Amino acid sequence: MVSDPNMAIDTADRAMDVRAEHALDTARLQAYLAEQLPAGDGTGDLKLAQFDAGQSNPTYLVTFAGNRYVLRKKPTGKLLPSAHAVDREFRIMQALAQTDVPVPNVRVLCDDDSVIGTMFYVMDFIDGRVFKDPALPLLSKSERLPVFENAANALAGLHAVDWRAAGLEDFGKSSDYIARQIKRWSGQFEASKTEDIPAMDALTAWLRDNMPADVNEPHNVTIAHGDFRIDNMIYGPNDLTPIAVLDWELSTIGHPLSDFAYCAMMYFTPAGARPSPGLAGLNLADEGIPSLSEFVAMYAEAAGRTSVDEINYYMAFSKFRMSAILQGVYKRSLDGNASSRIAGQMGEFAKTFAKAGMMFADGTLRVS
Repeated sequence: MVSDPNMAIDTADRAMDVRAEHALDTARLQAYLAEQLPAGDGTGDLKLAQFDAGQSNPTYLVTFAGNRYVLRKKPTGKLLPSAHAVDREFRIMQALAQTDVPVPNVRVLCDDDSVIGTMFYVMDFIDGRVFKDPALPLLSKSERLPVFENAANALAGLHAVDWRAAGLEDFGKSSDYIARQIKRWSGQFEASKTEDIPAMDALTAWLRDNMPADVNEPHNVTIAHGDFRIDNMIYGPNDLTPIAVLDWELSTIGHPLSDFAYCAMMYFTPAGARPSPGLAGLNLADEGIPSLSEFVAMYAEAAGRTSVDEINYYMAFSKFRMSAILQGVYKRSLDGNASSRIAGQMGEFAKTFAKAGMMFADGTLRVS
């Protein structure tokens, strides 16, 4: 297994032995999948490995009947309301399979908890590369710009999907996304709070009081991935083409600039940081990596947007949302339910993101 986050990791090499707390009843799972999946070329017992990526929903590599699949399940234990929505992941990937957005082929959704204890779905395994570090150290300088261009194009392509025509008219409300998100994530934060974080309280109030006026305009109502990052995509084994976008748990009908601002947070995360390295502190031009302003322009051109003047609000909003997410991961680690070994570190990251959000709110940080 390759564990260095600076490396491009082949998707199969990301799997390791199943952690004891995430062990499954393989006999029951095998019997279920034998009924649900097409017959393969091989025989023998089902084999499982676990991916260490994905801090919300335990994710497994399944080898069965000569084929490889990926299984994602809800964690065990008490869960926050509306969190760990593997059924939403399944549904949106099923819908987007009919569009140009690259997604894995989904096979089956199981809501029978008696099989492995919680709801899960199975999708095809995709052989490719995952770039864990947006600085792309294993690529040549000339190869790095295309990765960012392809990411901007992929995100803009998602936002261009006619979500009603894709059968997602009831996938989320078509108005007041930002207001509802502020309510949702502040509620999630309060439900998982382990200590007071004054910056989070101040940021929540600022976001409520400074919401842009055009949030409900039609061009600002699109599918939102909710967790779009370079390392949530699989790239071709031999090229830089995205062949699958992963981790759709937080997807909904939302605001495209909030989706983009979340992706752009890598520019404010320190280079080499664990567990999620970013780009801050690098001489981006020397590395062949576009500046944040250039990345914004790439997205704006791909999306056909003439203005992204309000991007700083969405930068603050995205950091607020990330702080709430990380606080939830941290609380689950204390409860013994988080799926990643690094979940226990997330409490400090939650504070850091809340403070960074306030820096956008008070103008200390700006996207030019």
